[in-house]
Amino acid sequence: MNGARRWPVCLGGIGLVTLLTLVSPDGLLAQEISRSYGDFPLIGSRAAVWIAAQVHLLFAAFVLGVPMFAVVAEAIGIFGKDRKYDKLAKEFTRLLLVAYSATAIWGAVLSFLLVTLYPRLWVYLTQIFAPSMWVYAGLFFLESFTLYLYYYGWDRWAEGRAKMMHWGLGIMLNVFGTIVMFIANSWLTFMMSPPADVTPDTSPDMVQFWSAFANATWMPINIHRMIANVVFGGAIVGAYAAYRFLTAETDEERAHYDWMGYVGNLIAIGALIVLPFAGYYLGREIYEFSPGMGQTLMGGFMSWLWIIQAFLIGVLFLAGNYYLWVGMGRIPGAERFTPYTKYMLVVLVAGVIVWATPHTMIASRAEIAAMGGTYHPFLGVLGVMSAKNTAVNIMILTTFLSFLLYRRANKEPVVEWAKTGTMIQGVLFVVCAGIVIFYGIYGYFVTAIVRIGFSVYQVLAVIATIFSVLAIDIAIGRGAKSRGAIRWGQMPERSQYALFILAVTFTWLMGLMGYARSGIRQHWHVWEVVRDTSEFAATPALGYASQIISVCVLIFFGLVAFIFWVGGLAEKPVLSGVGSEGGD
Repeated sequence: MNGARRWPVCLGGIGLVTLLTLVSPDGLLAQEISRSYGDFPLIGSRAAVWIAAQVHLLFAAFVLGVPMFAVVAEAIGIFGKDRKYDKLAKEFTRLLLVAYSATAIWGAVLSFLLVTLYPRLWVYLTQIFAPSMWVYAGLFFLESFTLYLYYYGWDRWAEGRAKMMHWGLGIMLNVFGTIVMFIANSWLTFMMSPPADVTPDTSPDMVQFWSAFANATWMPINIHRMIANVVFGGAIVGAYAAYRFLTAETDEERAHYDWMGYVGNLIAIGALIVLPFAGYYLGREIYEFSPGMGQTLMGGFMSWLWIIQAFLIGVLFLAGNYYLWVGMGRIPGAERFTPYTKYMLVVLVAGVIVWATPHTMIASRAEIAAMGGTYHPFLGVLGVMSAKNTAVNIMILTTFLSFLLYRRANKEPVVEWAKTGTMIQGVLFVVCAGIVIFYGIYGYFVTAIVRIGFSVYQVLAVIATIFSVLAIDIAIGRGAKSRGAIRWGQMPERSQYALFILAVTFTWLMGLMGYARSGIRQHWHVWEVVRDTSEFAATPALGYASQIISVCVLIFFGLVAFIFWVGGLAEKPVLSGVGSEGGD
């Protein structure tokens, strides 16, 4: 069984090394290539590469996100001397073994498709990035071997210095995986933002490696993907826990997987709160590098893509909050907070409505004449960025408030200043909301460049409030009395479907954002440097893109379901010790 798990990883690494040998500047392919594009039967070359790349990236996001919080959970178990977190970290890591093999297989498939279907583009990129590709292949092997040592050495290195060494392996696994992601990100961001000195006449041999590697959008993509990987990994782990919860045969199992689902959801939604800020940073850098790409992304036909994105993110916020609100039913003392959830729901729904309102309506001539123009006199006000930035920041604040209420539900503070601290927290929320709304309204009366700057103030206010309120809450909670043990496992089945919704929605959203990032290059392989002269040299329409993304999501979750099934065939996990009437 162990050998069966390892061979796909070896296949992926060997395939990559073989391809690097073939397409190196002095290699056979570079010398004898005689055609620009290959053909893939039935679906075409672009769709084949698109599907392979997207499924590979989804698995890569999972195997990069899960080790991050597995290491954090193990650290909590070590330094907090709480064994249930160590057991949770091991079960997280167990999911990686088959998923890592799937990542390697799809990576090998993608490499072969690029070589056979887009050979000249592959040779061009290889001539520039060959050194980093060899490093990528070497780190790939190191990462895979570290993963196996980390998982299979868990029980052997379980105490004392050996446990610290084991934790160090987990840290190394994350370091190797992050570097691998950074290297691959340099290749894709070069295609979107090549350095200014790279032109169509520039020979690849003359391109400076580091300027191509650390291009304008490289670091924004790195930051955005790191946070997104954490969200994605948490969402998939939550879905796994929901699956095991629904199929559990004992109360002890249900309690364990209820707690596991809670941790996965906590990680996913917690990281989702800060993800839009990384998206703003990436969008700003795209605009700064090329206003043309920025206008295509936000002001061209792709502007309707953001309406779809708004609905999907709205679903994420609503499903995440719903899971927390339902979860309060198993927490003694939470009943004093449940009356407030209906007001938070109203705020979230209103935010989603504003965020999903388009600026320019798609309408017939008669409808446009009736409105007096393409901008609806009322909805047009909600379709601009001032309203949307305000809505999303208020939604983030509301979601953070849900977490805060959930966190304090079964605690009774004992510090003398608890009431004063709570009032200060309330004032911070009100002041932050006031700042966000003020700049949202003021944005209607200033120029676009000033209005864009206002979003920075809104973001800073929200971030400052989150950290300040959380710091106060931690201080208030010191030595707090418990109002009763959390009744893990006593959750209605509908709560677990919210975890499935989170996983599927975020997967679809990742595919949509990948389409947006690639689509703004239009008919260029490398923006304004290497032109796409194939029959697919156009940005796919939203409808076609939605179909391809949906196929990718179905393939991914079909394989994930298989992974969950295989996980069930493995050794029975040691339960966390969270009982149906105990735990915290």
